[in-house]
Order: sequence, then structure tokens, then C-alpha cells
Amino acid sequence: MSDSLTAFAPVAGGRHLLVIDAQNDFCDIAGAALPVPGADADMRRLAEFVRRHVDAIDDMTLTLDSHYRIDIAHPGFWRTGEGGAVAPFTPVSAEQVRAGQLLPRQAQALPQVLAYLDALQARGRYRHMVWPVHCELGSWGHGLHAELADACRLWEDRHGRQAVKILKGANPWTEHYSAIEAEVPDPGDPATGTHHALLDRLAASGELLVAGEAGSHCVKATVEHVAAYRPAIPLVLLTDAMSPVQGYAQEQARFLAGMAARGAVLAATGTALGQAGRRPCRA
Repeated sequence: MSDSLTAFAPVAGGRHLLVIDAQNDFCDIAGAALPVPGADADMRRLAEFVRRHVDAIDDMTLTLDSHYRIDIAHPGFWRTGEGGAVAPFTPVSAEQVRAGQLLPRQAQALPQVLAYLDALQARGRYRHMVWPVHCELGSWGHGLHAELADACRLWEDRHGRQAVKILKGANPWTEHYSAIEAEVPDPGDPATGTHHALLDRLAASGELLVAGEAGSHCVKATVEHVAAYRPAIPLVLLTDAMSPVQGYAQEQARFLAGMAARGAVLAATGTALGQAGRRPCRA
């Protein structure tokens, strides 16, 4: 990971496009495991934005949600108290686990699971959710949306630079919505802690444009961390290049309103360039 970040230094003061988890499994296309309604159209608009402004974008960073099949956020990790399967979209609380209603399939994992759930609930950001198996490493679903991948190749060929790719989420013991740090960092795994190298790369920007999926979860979590750790970065959120997970539209709306109140610019891909005024967000 460090090599991909340091091979090409960011353009100081340049325009940087950060794309969060623009992967097949999150797009509403055939075969997707966790489709976000509207995501396919979002990524097509974003791809066109990259093509249209290929010379005006100085740096690109793309995050990739990256999981193993057996993961604390996937059904195969869990069983009911009676030994049955746990369906996707089942919320899990520490209280349910203590009551024996939901349990890890591996009994020896119980202390670690309870410690995680207690810490997650204490942070108050998200309730633990069992998602469908998604973005499994090595799978089609883990790959970038085809139109966006093609636009990224165009950008790389034009600039002779990498569009840096950041993997997140491979630790099976914690959810990792944000590209900056896991929801509950694992002390034994530095990859789940605060990603200072990525923050430094983004902080070199004169203007940071952000898009991706989903606006209610991974985009929200990443941007909130960026704004908290590096409040001086001028942010532009491409509102027609992100969509919420179904049922979470209010979470995305509150996120966007909160970021606008802190000074971020909300703009569509057709009008985004030139709107930021390179203003930092307020802490």
C-alpha cells in the first residue's frame, strides 16, 4: 500500500478526485451483490466527468471495499441461537449476542465479537449490520464499474501517472466503511488504524472532489473523517455521483447538509469545476 501512495507524489495544490468504492457489487447492474439504486447512472456520470475534464484533474485516488467471505459483516460468520442461518440485512447488537439470540458460528470468537460490538455501540456512528457477501477479494463484484475503469485508464495514459487504489476492509473482525480508519480499529492490525499517509496525500490538494458509493455509508464515513482530521482541505461533493443504500436516504441527506454547513461545496458533475473557490471546511 505504501508503494502505491509514494510512487507518484501528489500535485501540490492541484485538483484531486477521490472516488469511494465505485465497485460492481454496489452498482444496480446484473450480478451485483449489494446494489445501490442509482449507482450505475452515478458512475456513468462520473466517468463522463473524468473524460470531459481529464486535463483538469491532477490526481486520482480510488478506494476499494475488500472483504473475505467469512467476515463479521457477512452472513456466514453468524448463526441464530437455534443454529439457523442469519439473513442479510439483519442488525446485530451486543445485547442480542449476550442473550444468545445471535451468535458467531465459531464459539471461541464470542469474546472478541462482544468487545467489538460494545466498542461500536459506544462510538454511536453505526449499528452493526449483516450485509450480503460483497466486494469479495478476487471476484467480479470487487472490480471497478467498467465505464469508470475505462475513464481512469484514459486519465492515467494522459497524465502518465497512477490513479492510486486503496484497499480497505480485509480485516474480518471490524467494519471498515471509511477509507481513513475502521469503525473499531484492531490494535493488532495497523491497516485498521488511522491512514495518515492517505490523509497527507489528500491534504496536498488545492481542491478535493469526492464521489462514490454509498453516500449514506462509505462516502459519508470517509468524508467525515477527512474533514475531522484535515479540516483545511477544500471539499467538493459531487452529489449526482453518489447515492444512498436503499432505506438510508435520510442519512445521506443529513451528511450532505452537515458538510455544507461546514463549508463544503455541493455540486453536480456538470457544474462542479470552479465552484469550490478552494475554501477549507470548518472544523
